[in-house]
Amino acid sequence: MGDNILNNPMGQYQHRKNKHYELAKKQNSVVNSISQLRLIVFLVGMGISIYLYWIQKYYLSSVAFVVVVCLFIYLIKKHQDAKQKHKFYLTMSTINEDAIKRITGKWTDFDDKGEEFIDDEHNYSQDLDIFGQGSLFQWTNSAKTFWGRNKLKEALVNPDKSKDQIHKRQQSIDEMAKKLDWRQKFLAEGLMVLGEMHDPEDLCSWAEVGDEFYRKNHVVIGFKILPILTAAAIVLNILSIIPYYVPVLAVILHMLLLLYRGKERSRVFETAYKYRSNLRVYTKLFDTFEKEVFKKDYLRNLQKGLKNKQGKTAHSQIGQLEKIVDSIANRNNQFYIIINILLLSDYKNISKLERWKQSSGENLRKWFNILAEVEALSSLSNVRYDHPDWVFPTIIEDKHGILAKNMGHPLLSNRVCNDLIIAKPYSLLMITGSNMSGKSTLLRTVGINLALAYSGTSVCASEFQCSILDVHTSMRTRDNLEKNLSSFYAELLRISKIVSASERASKEGSQVLVLLDEIFKGTNSADRHTGARILLKKLSREGAFGLVSTHDLELGDLEHEQKLGIRNYNFREYYKDGEIFFDYKLRYGVSTTKNAIYLMKMVGIDVNKEQNE
Repeated sequence: MGDNILNNPMGQYQHRKNKHYELAKKQNSVVNSISQLRLIVFLVGMGISIYLYWIQKYYLSSVAFVVVVCLFIYLIKKHQDAKQKHKFYLTMSTINEDAIKRITGKWTDFDDKGEEFIDDEHNYSQDLDIFGQGSLFQWTNSAKTFWGRNKLKEALVNPDKSKDQIHKRQQSIDEMAKKLDWRQKFLAEGLMVLGEMHDPEDLCSWAEVGDEFYRKNHVVIGFKILPILTAAAIVLNILSIIPYYVPVLAVILHMLLLLYRGKERSRVFETAYKYRSNLRVYTKLFDTFEKEVFKKDYLRNLQKGLKNKQGKTAHSQIGQLEKIVDSIANRNNQFYIIINILLLSDYKNISKLERWKQSSGENLRKWFNILAEVEALSSLSNVRYDHPDWVFPTIIEDKHGILAKNMGHPLLSNRVCNDLIIAKPYSLLMITGSNMSGKSTLLRTVGINLALAYSGTSVCASEFQCSILDVHTSMRTRDNLEKNLSSFYAELLRISKIVSASERASKEGSQVLVLLDEIFKGTNSADRHTGARILLKKLSREGAFGLVSTHDLELGDLEHEQKLGIRNYNFREYYKDGEIFFDYKLRYGVSTTKNAIYLMKMVGIDVNKEQNE
């Protein structure tokens, strides 16, 4: 494949998808070959062993049997490794197939839409399609852990907006974007382990609270010695050296010890066992991140945070916890109760857990948060890699507003880009235009690019400068039957919050950006016009920035009131061969076109007939 193809994201994804698919096919042949070889070894080996036994070569028969068993176990391990490798190649092929879907606009089929994060009360997330079907989260997310998904959610709706933090994230995302192979392997590790990823809060809370009883040396040593003494008593009784009641009393003592705080230990085991499959994911993800070499300080500092006081790494410690939990899983075995009575296995396991907590328990929450940040950065790196022509925004501090060139909506594949300046002296832009001309899309374009900007990734523009703005929207207010709210009253409540935020920002010296789509659309035209004029003047006096779309062309007169800082822009349509077309290009001035009647005709309403009647 030519370099010109490999040097573009689409070409890379297609190449990697095909390569890993072919590797998966070859590996499947290896899996089948090992499976066949294992059967042959078993049949031939057992045949030789039985034959040697039949001819009374008992020593050779025993040796042959042991060799066959060892070889068979070895082939089982090789078979498992080969199957895991096959699964890895298939997963990598799927990852690249999904990446192709992301570029070609078919990403709306992705399962993870972040629907649990939908919040009608949030300042902008619902109006800007941050979560849900066809959302920014659905488009960007590659996080698999519970906190990783939450960290990405926070980056999109509640980011740290300090210029320094945004710059650090930009640098980290830029470096990660170039590490395509590492990012995909990192994602593959999260995908290869089956099972739901649980909220690790219970696990972290458990890890942070120790139980000193199980950590005491005499307790730990005691529960190691007791089973040995009991076993010795049983043997001595069998040899008729001591009476039967000695081992019986020892076993009864074991049973009483197991009853002591038994329910409490069971709850601990249940908490740990709940995360058994999750721990495998965490171990792999930590290992993959810890071993990678990064240049940027932000990522290197994250790596440095993945060690406990003894300098042991997160992946080794989580791996150790995973092994302990695997031994706890034996409690589900039907013979475990007998083993537990004889060996006091519950005490041994609880002591191991407590020793683990003592060395690494206080680090667990921090480690999971670091991993979540890495997952969020990796997700946002997809945006940077997939669109190399997009830019990182410049965060400006000496003035407020937005300057964008060739800005488009990042989620639209057939986007039309526009230049836009929202800055003094014109801080409020009035957008007019007919139906379907692009007014609402422009508002969402500005808002969603700001969400990307503050998250630290690149934006859909050839140049983008913005100050730190508190984004508020009112675009999709609707009836709420549970709260007995009409859409108009819901809109009033929304706008009231925006006004309060503007007043608060004016007092604190911060800045609000408002995106208002067809304000007061739920009332009559006279009230709508009056209410809109009052609101816009209020927002202007409070120093708010933003865009306001409207069909009320008379509001365009507000531009002539110089103190308001309002400027008119519009979208237009044109007609050709009896069809309506939109170019979605933003122009200065108030709209001069209307298309409602034409659109009614398009859907089959006989306007002329209805007017005559």
